[in-house]
Amino acid sequence: MAADGATIKSRIRSLLRSPSIKLRRSKAQHKENLGSKVVLEKVLGITAPGNRALACDPRSGLVAYPAGCVVVLLNPKKNKQHHIFNHSRKTITTLAFSPDGKYIVTGESGHMPAVRVWDVSECVQVVALQEHKYGVSCVAFSPNSKYIVSVGYHHDMIINVWSWKKNVVVSSNKVSSRVTAVSFSDDSSYFVTAGNRHVKFWYLDHTKTSKVSSTVPLSGRSGLLGELRNNFFSDVACGRGKQAASTYCITSSGLLCEFNERRLLDKWVELRRVDSVTTCQATCVCVTEELLFCGCADGTVRAFSPVTLHFLFTMPRPHPLGCDISSLRHAR
Repeated sequence: MAADGATIKSRIRSLLRSPSIKLRRSKAQHKENLGSKVVLEKVLGITAPGNRALACDPRSGLVAYPAGCVVVLLNPKKNKQHHIFNHSRKTITTLAFSPDGKYIVTGESGHMPAVRVWDVSECVQVVALQEHKYGVSCVAFSPNSKYIVSVGYHHDMIINVWSWKKNVVVSSNKVSSRVTAVSFSDDSSYFVTAGNRHVKFWYLDHTKTSKVSSTVPLSGRSGLLGELRNNFFSDVACGRGKQAASTYCITSSGLLCEFNERRLLDKWVELRRVDSVTTCQATCVCVTEELLFCGCADGTVRAFSPVTLHFLFTMPRPHPLGCDISSLRHAR
């Protein structure tokens, strides 16, 4: 028996000394060395499933968008990129900046996706929030930066309000429609979701969320859509400044709508009838205290008054890709 044991040990020693084993070890070490040397310099392209996967920090002008499991932070003035790597390797589906621009929140797809908060200057993860099951369609910071709202895919049917610094869900509820957009009110007291035949106002009770340790049911009321109830609302934006009580939505068919403080659809305009440029589809809306912008088909961006919804102007379209602007000459 002792001789057999010695034979087995000698065979194992000879096997470990085999050139093929050494080659495998050297290849593994070589891969590790290459991994430490490879640096991502630039990303070409974008993987945005919708308008909730593109964000801009109004203070610094930094633009953020996903490319697979990477968040690209682009400085358009310097044409330089920085990158945030999602080490879970799950595809990033939505993102948003914090009001002060210090943080960015991302949502991802796949089994048990996480809502992650990242430090923009350091490009490192601050916290991972995990309550959704299938995917996150949209995320947003509250204007006071205390909360993050995350909306799951329509298979998930969950809306969560996070106290993200404590890593807890303070309020939650189910939603039966497909939601593609979310926007917080100026005072952080409520937020609005929009989607397929869906505009809903969700109200935060700050007294309950701050005192109760468990998750509080999220209270919501549907917008009164009237004859527009069968539309797909592709984006939503809560008013700012003097128009803080108003909520603006845009439909995929090209209708700009305004809801008043009673959630009633007060007025709307058809985008294709405001100027000579014909367009019927609309994808996004953005509002400031003085202007309201609507992104339409073929790169058309139209501006309206947030008070009256009167048409103001159409922004010039960007130059075609690959066009050399310096070679263009002005007609005399």
